[in-house]
Amino acid sequence: MTVTIYDVAREAKVSMATVSRVLNGTAVVKDDTKRRVLDAIAHLRYRPNAVARGLASKKTKTIGVIVPDVSAAFVAEVVRGIEDIATMYNYHIILTNSDAQTDREVALIGTMWEKQVDGIVFMTHRLNKSQINAFEQAQIPVVLCATEDEERRVPSVNIDNRRAGKDAAEYLMKRGCQKIAFVTTEEGLSVLSDRRGKGVAAVVPPDSLIRIDTGNGRYETALPILQDFIATRKIDGMIAASDELGLASIHAAQDVGKNTPQDVKVIAFDNTRLATMVRPEMTVIAQPMYDFGAVSMRLLTKLLLEEPVDNYTVILDHNVVERSST
Repeated sequence: MTVTIYDVAREAKVSMATVSRVLNGTAVVKDDTKRRVLDAIAHLRYRPNAVARGLASKKTKTIGVIVPDVSAAFVAEVVRGIEDIATMYNYHIILTNSDAQTDREVALIGTMWEKQVDGIVFMTHRLNKSQINAFEQAQIPVVLCATEDEERRVPSVNIDNRRAGKDAAEYLMKRGCQKIAFVTTEEGLSVLSDRRGKGVAAVVPPDSLIRIDTGNGRYETALPILQDFIATRKIDGMIAASDELGLASIHAAQDVGKNTPQDVKVIAFDNTRLATMVRPEMTVIAQPMYDFGAVSMRLLTKLLLEEPVDNYTVILDHNVVERSST
């Protein structure tokens, strides 16, 4: 993997700004600190980007956008919102794919710093200490998009995922569902899914709730797991943590001879195009995907332009869109 300025900063136990000062000679750096930085550069065989060094201290009117999967329908709609507001304020975006891998996310934050982006819009499944440390090292504005920081250390835009989980559960229970499955990813993989699960569990009695972990949450991984559960367990309602898992739930029910919604009612999260491409069309907890991106980018512009910010943790509205799967 390419060595970035973040790797040098971590090796030398200094900030990326200090590494930059050593490379550019733009400020006085203590001799022992300078020596540590130079030793780290030699040890890691770091080759600084000459163009980025030349841009030091200048505004580039570029925004780094780091997302888990650029091919996901949810992400595509979010990015459209980011780009529209960025264009409105004369910014260009640099879009990168992290595959939701922490090491790659941290490396990309360093890469964005090297490219001298003015700020970063960041999406991930779970925020951890490594990412926070990378933000602190970069010393540039960051806004979390559809990403939850439970300690509220970083400005963010999201929905109330616990409340949304409750809403989904209450919706199914009002329609007579007595044995409900929460179809989700492996526990700990996504803080948003876990929060939704807590909301579901706050409403559905323990003896009426089944949690179905589907690993990475992909359709092809989830389908055989769901087929087995539906065939062997009494389930009359399913809450899927994403449209993709909702699609897998409907297909799995059909594959084992169950009808939706007569035998099994299905509600999912997101409201991407998948929700209306499947038959029956899916009832969803609709997330404001475009607004996630647009509001995140607008919040970032406020930070960059030093405009007043009323709330650094923005919670957007969600709603139930009823279709024929329930």
